[in-house]
Amino acid sequence: MKAQFGPAILVTSAFIGPGTVFTASLAGANFGYALLWALIFSTLATIILQSMTARLALVTGKGLGENINQTLKHPVSRFIGFSLVIIAIIIGNAAYQGGNISGASIGLAGALPSFEDYRIIYPLIIGTIAFTILSFGRYQLIEKTLIILVLFMSFAFVITVILVKPDFSEIFYAIFNPKLPEGSILTVIALIGTTVVPYNLFLHASSVRQKWQSVDDLQAARKDVVISVSIGGLISMCILSTAATAFFSKQISIQSAVDLAPALQPLFGDYATILMSLGLFSAGISSAITAPLAAAFALSGLFNLKSEISSKKFKSIWMFILLLGVMVASSGYKPVSIIWFAQVANGLLLPLVTIYLLWVMNSKLLKQYKNNKIQNSLGGLVLLVTLLLSGRSLLNAFGFL
Repeated sequence: MKAQFGPAILVTSAFIGPGTVFTASLAGANFGYALLWALIFSTLATIILQSMTARLALVTGKGLGENINQTLKHPVSRFIGFSLVIIAIIIGNAAYQGGNISGASIGLAGALPSFEDYRIIYPLIIGTIAFTILSFGRYQLIEKTLIILVLFMSFAFVITVILVKPDFSEIFYAIFNPKLPEGSILTVIALIGTTVVPYNLFLHASSVRQKWQSVDDLQAARKDVVISVSIGGLISMCILSTAATAFFSKQISIQSAVDLAPALQPLFGDYATILMSLGLFSAGISSAITAPLAAAFALSGLFNLKSEISSKKFKSIWMFILLLGVMVASSGYKPVSIIWFAQVANGLLLPLVTIYLLWVMNSKLLKQYKNNKIQNSLGGLVLLVTLLLSGRSLLNAFGFL
């Protein structure tokens, strides 16, 4: 595993969480195969942006937050930039963390007996587990175990999408003929938000500089990104295709792991619900650990704080994000609604983080390794598409479209 995969596999395991399961399933159930193109775009966008963060970390030896700190010198631009990034990280991570904990809670409720207050108790249990793991700092082994469980769930979807026998001609048509069915704009943004997660840009840069030491490792870092993220994209497409085949045009409302289980029954029979529940639980816990850490790395870098897990200031940041996530998850809203909001929020915040990444990638900090015309064009395309989708969503929300 270490020889084949690097930090990018952590990015993949972070975005293949409860949000991806629910969002891709809802997209398939509501719109069939029509939005598969959005997952193709999301996967390519993730490869483009994460490759930039890897290069940034290898050239400068610093994370994205530290580099933004160095790039913004003017007091006004510094204040505006810092404020926007802080808002993006806090809002995005809090929403995403709420979705992670909610997803893990759904999984726990599916595997264990439910009771009247389980929607309050289970988020507290999930939060306590994540807090304990992060506090002791010995989360690596447990996280690897959870990633294995997530990959097991993902493997189930790959096999299931074959067993449910989707219409591959429709799949290829949907991929190469992108459309926006009526009422699908928020779903597209959610699909992008669950794949191109803004906090992963900060997490990846910090992880890369710990594994590799110089620009001589650029090729290895790029290969790591392409392979790992492509696997994640394939898994997401399998989830959407499975839901499209099993649920589309059948008026099935997806509200819990029990509703998703029928898609796995061709493979696992009566054990489908338990396996889906365990998969959601492991996915939620894994992501619930990653999101607070990413926020701590981002804000520590932004303010030149020690990016060490033992640092008190570093701990206070991830504790705050974790607490917000528990509060959101136990707020009384339906878990599926929280997970959905998390993906949409990330999709709306993505243009903001992309702007600052492109800013840094064209700065003097990277010297001869700064973005070339092709890399800027690809990054600009990602930014343009996300801005258009976010803008249309906001216009719809205010009744202008």
